This record gives sequence, C-alpha cells and structure tokens, in this order.
Amino acid sequence: MAELVFQQCINPQCGSTFGVDEVIFSCPRCGELLDTKYDWDRLAPPRTLRDFEGRWCTKASPYDFSGVWRFRELLPFVEPENIITVGEGRTLLQRADLLARYIGHQPGKLFLQYEGLNPSGSFKDNGMTAAFSLARKLGMRRVACASTGNTSASLAMYAGMSGTMQGIVFIGSGKIAYGKLSQALEYGALTLQVQGDFDTCLKQVRAASDRLGLYLMNSVNPFRLEGQKTIMYRILEARDWQPPDWIIVPGGNLGNSSAFGKAFAELHEFGLIDRIPRLAIINATGANTLYDLYERQGVRWNQGHIDRAKIDAHYAKLDAENYKAHTIASAIEIGRPVNLKKAIRALEICSGVVREVSDEDIMEHKAMVGRFGFGCEPASAASVAGLHLLLKEGVIAPSESVACVLTGHLLKDPDATVAYHTGINMKKATPPPVEEPKGELANRPIQVADNLDSICRVLESHTPTVARDQAPAFPSIAPLVIEH
Repeated sequence: MAELVFQQCINPQCGSTFGVDEVIFSCPRCGELLDTKYDWDRLAPPRTLRDFEGRWCTKASPYDFSGVWRFRELLPFVEPENIITVGEGRTLLQRADLLARYIGHQPGKLFLQYEGLNPSGSFKDNGMTAAFSLARKLGMRRVACASTGNTSASLAMYAGMSGTMQGIVFIGSGKIAYGKLSQALEYGALTLQVQGDFDTCLKQVRAASDRLGLYLMNSVNPFRLEGQKTIMYRILEARDWQPPDWIIVPGGNLGNSSAFGKAFAELHEFGLIDRIPRLAIINATGANTLYDLYERQGVRWNQGHIDRAKIDAHYAKLDAENYKAHTIASAIEIGRPVNLKKAIRALEICSGVVREVSDEDIMEHKAMVGRFGFGCEPASAASVAGLHLLLKEGVIAPSESVACVLTGHLLKDPDATVAYHTGINMKKATPPPVEEPKGELANRPIQVADNLDSICRVLESHTPTVARDQAPAFPSIAPLVIEH
C-alpha cells in the first residue's frame, strides 16, 4: 500500500519518492530538493479552517497551545508521542496604522506578523519543532546545522529540551550576531567556528552529516519547512481566514518563502481559501542572488523546467570573483540560498516579485518599526523597506492589504541597534582583556579549519557517551487524538 506521507523530488523530470524514514536531504537520483507530500485522498484535510479556532483556549494540551501543532491535521507526518513542543508559534498579527501612515500606506491595511515572540526569538522555532519531532521518531541522537545565528539558537534550544539529542552548530568566522551566538552557547550546543562564511559552513555540515550520520536541521530538510507553513495559517486566522493581498518576507536561505508558497498551494487545492495572496521576497543588496536571477535574468519555475544554466553561470561568476555575501542583516547574509528553486516555484504560485534593499534602508526602516513599538532584528526590517519601495514603484497600491513578516526579535542583534543610534560600533570598540571563561558551564566555540577531516575529528572526539536510555526523558504528555 502506498504511504500516506512521503518525500518527493521537486524535479518533475525525476519525481522520485522516498519514505519518511529515509534520512536524505536531497534526491539521491538527481540531486534536487525534496518536498514533504501527503496522500490527501486518504488523510482527508479539514473541511473548514474555522475548526482550528477553538484550540486557542485549550492551554492544558501542549499540542493546542502550540501555534504549529494546533494545525496538526495539515502536517500529519509525525505521531503525537514524538512531538517536541515548547509553545512555539504563539505569535500575533499586529495592525500597524502609525507605520502605515509614515511610509504612505493606508491605515488599516498594513499588518506585522511578529515572529520574534517565539521562545528562541525568531521564526525558526516553527520549523524546528517539526524537524525535531521527526528526528525523535527516527531515533536520531545528533542534530546539526550551519547558521548565521537564528537557526543555531533554535536548534540548541530544542536539542536541550529533547533530553536525548546533542545539538551541533557550524558558524562562520565572519559576522555573527552575539545575541544569537549566546543562545547556542547557553543552551549547550557543540559550536564549531569554521573558517569561512555561511555558504562554506553549509557545505561542510552537509558533508559531515553524510559521513557521521548527523541529522541535518537546515531548511534543506523538507520537514522543517512544513512547520514554517503555519506562519501563514496564523496570518489567515488573525484575518478571519481571509488572505491579505500581499505577503512580504525577507529572503535569505528562502525557506520561509518556499514554505509559504506550498502552504497557499495546498489550502487553495483543498478549497479552504478562494484566492492566493501575492508574495514579495526582499533581498539585501549585498546578498541578492534571487533578485539577480529572477528580476534581472528572468529565471522562472516554468512548471519545473527551470533554466539551470543561468543559475550555474551565476554561481560560477561568484566563484570567479570570490564574491561573498555581505549585509548588516546577518540573518539573510547568504549568497547561495539552498531553497532557491523552491522559492522560484513559490513566486509562480503566488504571482510574486523580488526586490533588493540597501543596508541603509534596512536600518532606517528597522528604526521606524521600533519607533512604533515593534523592535526587530535587521533582516526583519527588510520586509518593511521592501513594502516602502513597492509602494513608491506603484506595484503595491496603498489600499491593498499587506502582511509583513518580522522574522526575529530586536535583541537578536543589539550591536547593530546600538551602532545605528549612537554611532558606536561595539564590534570595533577596544575590547577588554580576553580571559579564560571561569564558569563551570562555559561553552566556548572550537576553532576549526575549513577541512572536513579536521571537522569530523573534532565531532568524533566530542561524541556524547550517555546512552539513549540513560538520557533525561522528555516530559510525558497525554496522547493526541486526531479526528477527521
């Protein structure tokens, strides 16, 4: 009998399928990304989205308290006993009239989806609860990611909560926001500082995962993106299940935009929404791969027949010029987004556009958001800066309803905020003498060369010795009954 849930290659010329229990992060036959797919004929999606509303007040159930697992019938890939939740997704859609007036939008039409309210302070928790729950189901002991900060913070938090999994974080030797790094260290993740940028780290963590059997938690993991779909469900819920005209989101590794496109395609297919909102993805000027390929070179999904030659030529040019992504918005400082093709597919689903904004515009709009009561990290502000630009261009009308996704909390990158408001660059100020940490639980990053053998030797020397059955147990919770 065919499986109810499976993984499928996004390349229509391949379309290979694989079981949920196969630990793979790309198609072994053609190398393309994978989707999580469901046999909806047998699973039966809900008949109406309003069925989810009553779960808001059921705080005794950890599943209903979670803003991800409240929508569990729309992501039925894991059994209830394996779900790991910390109450993620209790975020809000805030009407932003003062900000709207400031940027020339009609009051009552601009909303901010504030994902900084998640337990680790960013949208990543939506995806990590999903990926960690599957990792528990598969019996994984070691989970890993490359990160510019938010992914590492969320992974480390969930690894600590699991009681059975060791978190491993690869960070680059360049810029990383200390507010984010501090979380990974505090939550006990094994932190490797690799000589190179995010793209280097991602390459190495994928290779190390293949060699050592680590469970990869970057957005190349299709089950992580299933959790991120719920950001859109909550926007719809806050709007009485009516889609806005536009969704605007920062573009880094492009996991969010990929997940949003999939969410709306599924809901529209089920007849649960009558139209799909348009999508705007905003790059930083110094990390604008999607903008360059989509808007300048005209690369399109084309029903899966994407122009791979243009993508390959773009990356070859980056290599030839030794070009590295650079932006003050560290969360989107990515030159080779792993979900590029999925994001281009999402743009087709949502009749989308891509824009780029400068660091100066990002910081100005970050200050605007803060002035009206919502502190956010720099990457978040790219969505508001992008809206302002699209209003000036006439692409978005002031009367259209818009939801801007704010991806992370203000305190994720306080140095950037201090530098903006005071002119003091905390990272270049004369530092105090460097001393060896004295705390018993001090967790300093391990310096390691950009070399897979060196990386794996460090990882192997830090393999946990505690047996799985000796690890602290995750708190037991009542079994979940899913009704169709």
